[in-house]
Amino acid sequence: MTHTILALDGVSLYLPDGRALFSNLHHHFDLRRTGLVGRNGVGKSMLARLLAGELAPTSGQCLRSGRVSYLSQQAGSGGAASVAGLAGIEAIVAALARIEAGSVDPRDFDAVGEHWDIAARLRQACQAHGLPHVDLDTPVAALSGGEAMRVALIGATLFDPDFLILDEPSNHLDGASREALLRQLRAWPKGLLVISHDRELLDAMERIVELSGDGLRSYGGNYAFYEEARRQEQAAAQGALEHARRELRRDDEARRTQRERQDRRQARGNRDAKEANQAAILLGRGKDRSEGSAGRLRQQHDTARSEQAGRVREAFDRVAADADVRIHAAGVEGAARRRVAQLEAVVLPWVAPSLARIDLILTGRQRVGLVGPNGSGKSTLLKVLAGRLDPVAGERSLPAQVAYLDQQLGSLDPRRPTLDQLLDVNRSAGQDMLRTWLVQLGLDARTITQPAGLLSGGERLKAALACALYADTPPALLLLDEPSNHLDLASLAALEAMLGDYRGALVVVSHDRVFLERIGLTHRLAALDTGWRLEEC
Repeated sequence: MTHTILALDGVSLYLPDGRALFSNLHHHFDLRRTGLVGRNGVGKSMLARLLAGELAPTSGQCLRSGRVSYLSQQAGSGGAASVAGLAGIEAIVAALARIEAGSVDPRDFDAVGEHWDIAARLRQACQAHGLPHVDLDTPVAALSGGEAMRVALIGATLFDPDFLILDEPSNHLDGASREALLRQLRAWPKGLLVISHDRELLDAMERIVELSGDGLRSYGGNYAFYEEARRQEQAAAQGALEHARRELRRDDEARRTQRERQDRRQARGNRDAKEANQAAILLGRGKDRSEGSAGRLRQQHDTARSEQAGRVREAFDRVAADADVRIHAAGVEGAARRRVAQLEAVVLPWVAPSLARIDLILTGRQRVGLVGPNGSGKSTLLKVLAGRLDPVAGERSLPAQVAYLDQQLGSLDPRRPTLDQLLDVNRSAGQDMLRTWLVQLGLDARTITQPAGLLSGGERLKAALACALYADTPPALLLLDEPSNHLDLASLAALEAMLGDYRGALVVVSHDRVFLERIGLTHRLAALDTGWRLEEC
């Protein structure tokens, strides 16, 4: 049996612009189910590619033994034309076809290796995972996003790897598929590293490793354990900052008192010396000694204060590194009963007959969770509500301002910086205020002046949210399609808090049960076999 090793030995990675994404990382990933978390843009996906051998570090080395299988975030979203390609077996299937046609080329036999039954195993796995309609030549375009990700996951396990690295595997999966993924990962007997913000998935891990600017830190438990440990660390950091500030104020007061005493002694000494009618040379020496003593005292005070101020800055930096991401709440005026959208006898395009027809009225303060299996038409319904897609029949009325964020964030121009795009829609707040709001979102000065297409998935979602919510005229109806897919945990908490305070109407498509529970839904609109059903929460 191969002894599995997956480790980092002094690994650093520098970006083309010379910035260090991370440096001098040392860590050993054992066979415990491990979740990797961290803020957007910190380099989690790059680290996964380093561990998988897809990327070379700038310095240091990644140590691997045994087979490592890696599944990227984009595994189900592009590139491959067929299911065989999506599962990573296209070359083997093509070689098998040539052999069956009479090929004796050694390269074909080398390509197949020991995997003569790979096609049958893929079909069996798809059948077992609830995809009986999927075959090797099924076009990827015919699959929903969730179905494509499930096929890619099946492909990642077909070659029985010793270590499995999954980057955001639950993105785009519906509730049933997420539960199936959880069962599969809990049963996985070998090494496992999962990059995720999915709190249900992270709760199934045996330890959490956090990547930050300080490196990698391991927490020996699931997400609930990690969350409590981080809360205690943040409280300790805040306590240390307050203590350092109190010490600085107290010592500043003591130093001021000591200087005042010194000044009084010096003034009294000068006065006494003059009254004693001492010689000028003696008076000068006494004055020099007194001034020298005062100078040394000031230097000692300056040194002590500089050291204490440094401790305050260090304590502040620790608190700032853990600061909550904040989303500036958008103010929406209008009555709760105001109608913001209506669908009357609307027939949706490209949707199964049982779900094609819908009647729906949305009012000013409704908060609707749109739920159902992949491929049921949720995103199509959202596009019709947004006015981006015309219904086949029926009437659509949109009397209010609507903001729509699709899964591809098509509202964001990838060629232009976030700040420029925000200035286009908000001409009243001023650039300084907009910069402040973006920083509170976790988008720094460098990030907001880069083309949006260069940002990470989570950063682009924040940018798109800012352009929608911080506009001079905030939307009265906010439509979100899987908004939690690319957000880090801190940003996800900020989004939940913001949506809790948002005063307009909201329709959100999500398979994240924890997220839906925390945003204060008033209704759920479920896609069922019998049609759409709207229920109060």
